[in-house]
Amino acid sequence: MDSPFFLNRAPGAVLARRGAEAVTAARFLADVAALAARLPDGVCVLNLCADRYLALVGFGAALARGQVTLLSADRSPHRQRALAALYPGTYALTDGAETAIPAAVAGAWGEGEGTNFAIPAEAKAAIGFTSGSTGEPAAHAKPWGALVAGARAAARRFGLDDPADTATVIGTVPAAHMYGFETTMMLPLQAPVAIHSGPHFYPVEVAEAVAAAPGRRVLVTTPLQLRALVAGGVSGVSAVISATAPLAPSLAAAAEASLGGGVIPVLEIYGATEMGSIASRRTVEGEAWTLYNGVSLRAEGEEVVSALVPGLPAPVPLSDLVELAPDGRFRLLGRRGDIVKRGGRRASLAGLNRVLSEIEGVEDGVFLAPEDLDANPTARLAAYVVAPTLTPARILLALRGRVEDVFLPRPVVMVERLPRDAVGKITRRSLDSLRERLPQASGSGT
Repeated sequence: MDSPFFLNRAPGAVLARRGAEAVTAARFLADVAALAARLPDGVCVLNLCADRYLALVGFGAALARGQVTLLSADRSPHRQRALAALYPGTYALTDGAETAIPAAVAGAWGEGEGTNFAIPAEAKAAIGFTSGSTGEPAAHAKPWGALVAGARAAARRFGLDDPADTATVIGTVPAAHMYGFETTMMLPLQAPVAIHSGPHFYPVEVAEAVAAAPGRRVLVTTPLQLRALVAGGVSGVSAVISATAPLAPSLAAAAEASLGGGVIPVLEIYGATEMGSIASRRTVEGEAWTLYNGVSLRAEGEEVVSALVPGLPAPVPLSDLVELAPDGRFRLLGRRGDIVKRGGRRASLAGLNRVLSEIEGVEDGVFLAPEDLDANPTARLAAYVVAPTLTPARILLALRGRVEDVFLPRPVVMVERLPRDAVGKITRRSLDSLRERLPQASGSGT
């Protein structure tokens, strides 16, 4: 791929919706140029803009200045200072919030029509960071060519590549998370879709955005948020895209029935920060995943499978165990570090979490394995559950028959909430803290 342009849109195409205002591609480029002229010199920019349109303008302005955008969903002062120390020459870009490091303010508005510009495919456009759910966040550089190829492949997969049928993408996930970045930042740059600037966290905010958007409305969300949207009575959605955690088929079916009157698809994305999104499935149709065009999988050993992704310089080993099918599709068997073994049997913690989430009355929950599970024959899994109307005994009863006895949790600890981040993930540090604090909390039981 030779130096793809920053923006692959016609000048008059609607790229973003900010309330009642429709922002064209030409106007967007003018805003990018105006902000680029105001940005300080620097090597990296930590984009902290909550307004999704301003975040997109900031990303473009940084690219125009040759600066690399750091994608961090963790906006805490501690994380800001840590990134500034790791990447000297970093400043923050904000749309009003205070920062712990030197910052510039987004919102320089241009006049007329801006000029598009090409970016070398191999140029480092962004650095994504893993969530920390398996340890400390790890950095992964994103070449511009790989980001463009991924956005175009996703647009084809989800039917978002027809200029005559422009959809509005409404995202409930942060733009600085890799999943949110791909679907709400890269997609409008490379495919004929418009983004809604937000905010969209609470069901009422999503409902207002859906009601205001013309044409098709594509909701980009997570399983945890999707559950709240179904309960909140949101409707009028044309399609749902979900990622960051396994989606229970029962929740997918409920979302298809309620959010769009039973005629919309609820689709899941499979991917990781290391490689971006590479596959999708319609949850209610089964477990098999279908790779994006141009992506392939290659077995590297007895258990390791790597993904060959357009634009990336080398194959990326998957963190999941997968079962490859002759037709090129695949099934997930669980993460390599997520498999627990008891009594000669194996189970995936992610699979156990999905079973737990499907119990009626369970609002959230997670299984944890003790540190000595492999060495201590008496050690048992524990479950931490948000279910105001249930008791530990009721939860255990519901798990029997769905989970093998050796994996039944002891104890079941009832909590008010779990320490999830903005996209619904729980970091390893939070899990360790949970393990230390909660067995002594009131409301626990077996």
